[in-house]
Amino acid sequence: MKILVVFDFDHTVVDDNSDVWVIKCLPSQTLPNSVRGSYRKGHWTEYMGRVMTYIGDQGVIPDRVRSVMETIPFTPGMTDLLTFISENKSSVDCIVISDSNTMFIDWILKGAGLRAAVDQVFSNTASINESGYMELQQHHSHDCDKCPVNMCKRKVLEAYLSEKADGGVEYGRIFYVGDGGNDLCPTFCLREHDAVMPRKGFTLEKLLARLNVQEGNSSVGAKVIAWSSGTEILQELKASLQS
Repeated sequence: MKILVVFDFDHTVVDDNSDVWVIKCLPSQTLPNSVRGSYRKGHWTEYMGRVMTYIGDQGVIPDRVRSVMETIPFTPGMTDLLTFISENKSSVDCIVISDSNTMFIDWILKGAGLRAAVDQVFSNTASINESGYMELQQHHSHDCDKCPVNMCKRKVLEAYLSEKADGGVEYGRIFYVGDGGNDLCPTFCLREHDAVMPRKGFTLEKLLARLNVQEGNSSVGAKVIAWSSGTEILQELKASLQS
């Protein structure tokens, strides 16, 4: 049976937030208060649409944005991990579920020569319009009250697994690798022989620890394996492939 590796992107595959990194393409490398102060909790994608409109208004062309995005650093060990996955596609499927956007993720992975490792990217849809501005659309709508309005990662993962099962693919083990609060919801659909892998010192690890100390709570059935570098994830993946 194949293994599935599910990655968040920001502060997981890359060692920063791609939506914040894009500000570096501006001459001033900063946003005006009128844009910065327009964010509403849970509506990040709408906010990023305004950010990208402002960037376009400053005359920054898409090629400039792409060149800046390609400079974002990868988290230590992640390039080796993704290279291994790309070389073992007969045994490992890999998807990204991210609250960034499809264009940033593609640019960053392709710039590093790592796009072949990832079978599918589930993120907010980005495109360049006729005026040369990036436009964003939220990934989907959902009824989960635990997640941002534009994406419930559990719904995305469950739909992916259902589609694969309909095609005859059942995964022997799933690794879910993430860092943030929006990575908690998908962990609830993992099985006891799967692994949720929170980045050490980040929000997901703290949320899982809090759940663990709540008496009688067994809502997360998967094994929790914290990590600080892609090297540790690679070791777990190799061990699972050999077992």
